[in-house]
Amino acid sequence: MSSSTEGRRDRWRSFAADTLALIIFFTVTGILNERYIAGMGWDQVLHARMLGAGLMVLSGRPYGLWRDWIMGFASASRRSQLLWDSLALVSFQVPIYAGILAISGANAAEVLHGTVGVTVIMLTLGRPYGAFLNFVRARFGLPAGGDKPMSLNS
Repeated sequence: MSSSTEGRRDRWRSFAADTLALIIFFTVTGILNERYIAGMGWDQVLHARMLGAGLMVLSGRPYGLWRDWIMGFASASRRSQLLWDSLALVSFQVPIYAGILAISGANAAEVLHGTVGVTVIMLTLGRPYGAFLNFVRARFGLPAGGDKPMSLNS
């Protein structure tokens, strides 16, 4: 098989793994945050999760690449891994999430509470999500990310 074909297959597997991990992990946490922290109604939660799933398909792989790049700054220490994984998640996902809430009909207070809530959640779940992402990537036969800064030539 040519290296070009293998490269395309790896890109599709990377897209699938990163997207699936994002959808599974954050559909569950999104429902909990929207309903019980932001106080949104079930109809708003459903709308937000449907919109969120569509956006996660578009942002799953870009987030995976963003995380891999950000994690390139982390040292091998547990504290550094936790800090950089959390920073990657918050800096990429919180602005998207605020938009999802606003488009889903949340009022200003709900957007504020939901955004603050999801920021705390993402700070807490940054490293667990990073580990879950690496787990899903391994199931797809891909290496774990975040070991070195991403390269346009790799």
